[in-house]
Amino acid sequence: MIDLNASQKEQVSVLHKHYNKDTLTRGEINALVSKKKIKNPSWLKTDKYKVDRGTYKLPLDGEPTENEQLMETQVADTKTEAAYVVSSLTGNIVPQKDSTFVSFGNYPDVKNIIKSGQFYPLFITGLSGNGKTMSVTQACAELKKELIRVNITIETDEDDLLGGYRLKDGQTVWQNGPVIEAMERGAVLLLDEIDLASNKIMCLQPILEGSGVFVKKINKFVKPKDGFNVIATANTKGQGSEDGKFIGTNVLNEAFLERFPITFEQSYPTSKTEKKILSNTLKASGKKDDKFVDNLTTWADVIRKTYFDGGVDEVISTRRLVHITQAYSIFDNKMKAIQMCTNRFDDDTKNSFVELYTKVDSGASVEDIMESKRKADLDSQLNDNDSESDSEEDNSYDS
Repeated sequence: MIDLNASQKEQVSVLHKHYNKDTLTRGEINALVSKKKIKNPSWLKTDKYKVDRGTYKLPLDGEPTENEQLMETQVADTKTEAAYVVSSLTGNIVPQKDSTFVSFGNYPDVKNIIKSGQFYPLFITGLSGNGKTMSVTQACAELKKELIRVNITIETDEDDLLGGYRLKDGQTVWQNGPVIEAMERGAVLLLDEIDLASNKIMCLQPILEGSGVFVKKINKFVKPKDGFNVIATANTKGQGSEDGKFIGTNVLNEAFLERFPITFEQSYPTSKTEKKILSNTLKASGKKDDKFVDNLTTWADVIRKTYFDGGVDEVISTRRLVHITQAYSIFDNKMKAIQMCTNRFDDDTKNSFVELYTKVDSGASVEDIMESKRKADLDSQLNDNDSESDSEEDNSYDS
């Protein structure tokens, strides 16, 4: 049964009285902490009281926790094992081929690693929207290889990855997590946005070494089937985002990163490749517009060069160019498509991007636009220097 100290009992009482229910989310608990109604009950937000992802059962007086109930049931009937859900995945989980996909960058190497059948964890890093995830899914599609994709967040924990007890038809059963599913099927496990993870991801350490993993909750050792592999994608190299462009990314444990033998740095595709991707996207919707495709790739090229030079804080990704061509195929209006797909940027950035596109559409080349920008930046710098000089002269007269 539950044995709480006076402080813990007080926290439970406040939470139960405020919400009038015995199962609370992490957000609901944190809300009272932020309001200083209670101190942070870190003891409550543990596996002992967890009933589902981010959900916890208050240990009210006289009530055993769900885990304690489970233990009592197992002790009472040692001859009967808890029901075991082999899989929540059924049927074929090989990704579908994307008709718009064009091979570029590290794709051949990614495909060769998967094709080899060897366990060889791979870390792919690069800016958002440059095809990291797509390269993995399409390699699996081409090789007819099963793929299980997991989107990682700061909240992802061992239960989310390895599995946990769930209530099903009134019974407590074990359900495999995606990692165990991938291991037992010999599938590729894709850990997307791995740099958003907390240290809870360290439960994958033995798996990344190629050995099996002991799942203590069901007292079972799971050995990976031949063909199993782990691929992780991230916007950073696991060292956090120093410039703040990728808020929420974390510094990953060095021992964890060391388990990945190689790291691929994914860049944006060349203009030639990007044109093929956009042409394929338009073709899939029954459209063809080579001039629009040329303009978009030229436009993106100028913005990226300016971005890498530190001139702008935002960039147009390949994924955003695809979004624009898709919007054009729906609304049949180029400027409307561009404006809608750049609305996520602040007004100054959006307006400057739209203005830049009009220059490209009027026939200006990348070289002309970049030269014009350099002259504008130089003039601006000279004006700033003149203003500083005038200010210094005014100050000298005043003195």
